[in-house]
Amino acid sequence: MKLFDVYPLFTITPVKAAGCYVWDSEGKKYLDLYGGHAVISIGHSHSHYVAKISEQLTKIGFYSNSVQNPLQQELAEKLGEASGYNNYQLFLCNSGAEANENAIKLASFVTGKKKFISFQKGFHGRTSAAVALTDNPKIVAPVNKTENAVILPFNDITAVKTELEKGGVAAIIVEGIQGIGGIHIPAKQFLEELGQLSKQYGFLFILDEIQSGYGRSGKFFAHQYFDVHPDIITTAKGMGNGFPIGGVLIHPEIHPWHGMLGTTFGGNHLACAAAIAVLDVMKDEKLVQNAEKVGNYLMQKLAELKSGFEIRGKGLMIGLEFQHPIKEIRNKLLFEHGIFTGVSGQNIIRLLPPLSLSIEQANEFVNAFKKVLTDISVSMVEK
Repeated sequence: MKLFDVYPLFTITPVKAAGCYVWDSEGKKYLDLYGGHAVISIGHSHSHYVAKISEQLTKIGFYSNSVQNPLQQELAEKLGEASGYNNYQLFLCNSGAEANENAIKLASFVTGKKKFISFQKGFHGRTSAAVALTDNPKIVAPVNKTENAVILPFNDITAVKTELEKGGVAAIIVEGIQGIGGIHIPAKQFLEELGQLSKQYGFLFILDEIQSGYGRSGKFFAHQYFDVHPDIITTAKGMGNGFPIGGVLIHPEIHPWHGMLGTTFGGNHLACAAAIAVLDVMKDEKLVQNAEKVGNYLMQKLAELKSGFEIRGKGLMIGLEFQHPIKEIRNKLLFEHGIFTGVSGQNIIRLLPPLSLSIEQANEFVNAFKKVLTDISVSMVEK
């Protein structure tokens, strides 16, 4: 059997990883500024993380949600403390798309309505309702297309008000910081007014913190830079440091009933052990604070290069937008300097490293990046 060929792959086979570094099958070492797509939060193969999962596996790896699992409550309490949402409720699932899918379903249950608003350049997942609210027609199959999904211009509060006047809106979903769309931060007035409008029009306000959450922005959730209080918050990527897990944080005024939401694998023993370990390390090593400090330093150093690109971001969620395609830049960083980075479209480099990234490692990237830009500039002159 062949694999279904949907991923363009680099000719690199990682076989070992530790902290912010990855080694391939040829023994080459790479600095990881991509974090497996913002997933590696506490660093690769952290000793506490490995020990916690290994210990749990010797006890019980899985049982269904038909029995009590104290690890779920421990995770909920630690997540509440870390995020500042102690009074919210937690539904555990397996991925970001599933978290958003359940948030959408929950909002429809609560309001009795079926229209949802999202925004241009937003990404909420590849499953049925989530992908309908994702601004990428290429990945929206005919079965996903629906009049219940309305995608409006980002940061345009007038367009939102016009749509709300038509009625029938169950919820508005917006990313704390747009990730795949290119690291776009919501305007303060826009995000805060969305929260105010939710009370006026009776819709639920969903903050998608799948990529921007879990300390990546320098706050636990990116929306905490603003005065907003969502009804529902979704999270996933950094939550398990590579172990599949997602979560939906739900306002205390939203009341559940048995069967309202459900999942077979969500919140299983191993997933909870992984997520608890992540929160332990984040607290002990002050990784949210480190993300803010190192992220600010990195953006400052990049700004000093003054090389014709725009810098956007918060903490260790950084976008570098050029006026030209960045494929050559990314390839040189990867194959000549051993540095993984991410992309958005054709002209944006995304930096999504582990939250444990050090100043020294940030400098390692800046020096390599500067050399790559210089080499490309010289090459263009010579041509």
